[in-house]
Amino acid sequence: MLLEISPDHPEPRKIRRAVEALEAGEVIGYPTDTVYGLGCDVMNKRAVERLYAIKQIDSSHKLAFVCPDLSEIARYAIVENQAYRILRHYLPGPYCFVLEATREVPKLIQSKRKTVGIRVPNHEVIRAITRELGRPVISTTAQRAGEDPYIDPREIRDTFHGLALVIDSGAGGMIPSTVIDLTKVPPEVLREGAGSTEDFV
Repeated sequence: MLLEISPDHPEPRKIRRAVEALEAGEVIGYPTDTVYGLGCDVMNKRAVERLYAIKQIDSSHKLAFVCPDLSEIARYAIVENQAYRILRHYLPGPYCFVLEATREVPKLIQSKRKTVGIRVPNHEVIRAITRELGRPVISTTAQRAGEDPYIDPREIRDTFHGLALVIDSGAGGMIPSTVIDLTKVPPEVLREGAGSTEDFV
């Protein structure tokens, strides 16, 4: 089903409805400041497995944590002073930063290097959802391998069978977040996307 939510002033009862779906172990589609994402409760193993199945990817595919703000990040990632300065400067924004994972990160979604990708999108809908949920949403782009990201919430609903709901906050973008690995010195650009890489190259 589609759930229309204002991108600028999300209605609390609709945010609650999305959170209830996540708490029930469902997978949802939602807007970010770059592309639409598919996600679920980071702490629900069965939901994470369902997310992999809906997107038709295997568990080696890296997923990102969507957090509401910087205060949540230190629970799931080891943030040294230099990394914190970078996060504070660029977030919220169209970046995913790779950091060393803490023990709070479920093994199912850790990379072999024990790292985790962290996002704080500049989009009030998904930030409101993660605030209300009280923990991150695990996230992957709403796209099929080799195809462009889907920008229309209706197409997302019709393409990814098994989603409990898709939030409609208008058309999404087509350029995903820029991915920067902060475990490397100097930081390494893993993917150029919507965020400028000028300061990292």
